[in-house]
Amino acid sequence: MSDPTIMGGELVIKDTRVPVDVILHRLKDGYSVEEIHSMYSWVDIKTLKGAIGEAIDTLSSNLHA
Repeated sequence: MSDPTIMGGELVIKDTRVPVDVILHRLKDGYSVEEIHSMYSWVDIKTLKGAIGEAIDTLSSNLHA
């Protein structure tokens, strides 16, 4: 979700101020989804996984467009 009034329009997990790119960088750095969830425990793990999946889908469709 991107809203110019939240985190300067940065893409964040819905209803949070957690930037999606931070989550993706943590995955790149070798953290598991469970470890990331422990860092952002207020974000439901299903929501976290959904945000990751949506980011992957968006990137994939942009790469193949």
